[in-house]
Amino acid sequence: MSDLNFIEMSAVEIAAGVRSGEFSAVEVVTAHLDQIDKHEGDVRSFVTQMGERALDGAKAVDERRSRGEELGALAGVPVALKDNMAYRGVETTCSSKILKGWIPPYTATVIERLEAAGAIAIGKTNLDEFAMGSSTENSAFFSTRNPIDLNRVPGGSSGGSAASVAARFAPIAIGSDTGGSIRQPASLCGVVGVKPTYGLVSRYGLIAFASSLDQIGPFARSVDDASLVLDVISGHDGRDSTSLAERSYSHQPIDNDVKGLRVGVITEMLDGLSSDVENALNLAIDALRALGAQVEEVSVPAAKFGLTAYYLIAPAEASSNLARFDGVRYGVRVEGKDMNETYELTRGQGFGPEVKRRIMLGTYALSAGYYDALYGKAQKVRTLIANDFDNAYDRFDVLISATSPTVAFEFNAKSDPLSMYMSDVCTIPSNLAGHPAMSVPFAGGEGGLPIGIQVLAPSFGEGVMFKVASALEAAANYKAIPEWDNKGK
Repeated sequence: MSDLNFIEMSAVEIAAGVRSGEFSAVEVVTAHLDQIDKHEGDVRSFVTQMGERALDGAKAVDERRSRGEELGALAGVPVALKDNMAYRGVETTCSSKILKGWIPPYTATVIERLEAAGAIAIGKTNLDEFAMGSSTENSAFFSTRNPIDLNRVPGGSSGGSAASVAARFAPIAIGSDTGGSIRQPASLCGVVGVKPTYGLVSRYGLIAFASSLDQIGPFARSVDDASLVLDVISGHDGRDSTSLAERSYSHQPIDNDVKGLRVGVITEMLDGLSSDVENALNLAIDALRALGAQVEEVSVPAAKFGLTAYYLIAPAEASSNLARFDGVRYGVRVEGKDMNETYELTRGQGFGPEVKRRIMLGTYALSAGYYDALYGKAQKVRTLIANDFDNAYDRFDVLISATSPTVAFEFNAKSDPLSMYMSDVCTIPSNLAGHPAMSVPFAGGEGGLPIGIQVLAPSFGEGVMFKVASALEAAANYKAIPEWDNKGK
């Protein structure tokens, strides 16, 4: 079997082939490492590559199979990991100078579960520093390029993870989503991205940005693969106080029959879409109606305040979470004449502009005299958003919208913070509500660039969410192809 076939195979196909002995995990990993060698110089999706460690892991999987041991659901499947998840013995930086060189003494629960299922980590991926951004241009090290068009951004903050899947460096990747950081880059890179129900996946080992919003989820090139990965990584974890007891997601063959399902199109998310994104959303609506779903518009009134509430709540939590990076306990330390100056120099030189901006905004929102007017009011708006979504789900099984208002944009195209923040206007509300949502590639827009459709569901509604996403996937007449494979076509 050729390398090309390996890098185009799904995670489900790879795991089945490795378990049956049709091919080896070493063959699979070698093919993906070869793809990385060919194209990583153009894409730059990885902060840390783990080729030798990955090959050792593949050999271990093959040895287990040769001994007749039972292999896991992801046996031999390469996985790329966002570099804000601790991995014992592997540098973990959050793409920030302040953590450069830090080697965690522990491993995130999600990574433990992936490896227990036989998945093989091939690298840590680039991100906007501390997951703060929508383009991966805010990394302290370098920008990641979109494999579909190398002159454009991959989205963010999980841009490296999305790009690694789109570039065929790995069939699956893991990201984190605080306000759209899985779904928006999934849309811009033409892959599937899932944000689960808050608390369904353990956050132990995730370096926190905004603790009440952060969630970990998968990237994949198919809905079926994403469902399988969510099965592996979900479930209660006593080391995470926000992990939901006796709650997990169970992967089953997805029935994509949507006949009779009630699908709401969120009115408040129809404004501000580019013409090609609006057209793709209308095509998705037509496709669902043709498949027998009942589709109509629904208002979620408070959703229009999501961006405002998010940019008070998330920075406020970030200002608290990032206070630990002070040059004393771990990470970079810049010595000053006293402790206060050491704090100031370390944080001044260690944090980038966007992180500083959000820390200052969050500290201001929490300060005496402004707490109730800013942070307190934002939390009330958050409650209104959750209530409005609950009301919508009384009438509809799922909701849909565009994932991103535009296709992938060129580097430096959004130089002011507000225009960048608007990239997440469709994704932020579900983080504030704590509900699951995912992006599925559906159409090509300007220049053939990918457009994703967002499917939203009530808490623990991942099953019906995947059903609708699978129906859209089957109805789509589009496949994102890396630039180097698309030339001359």
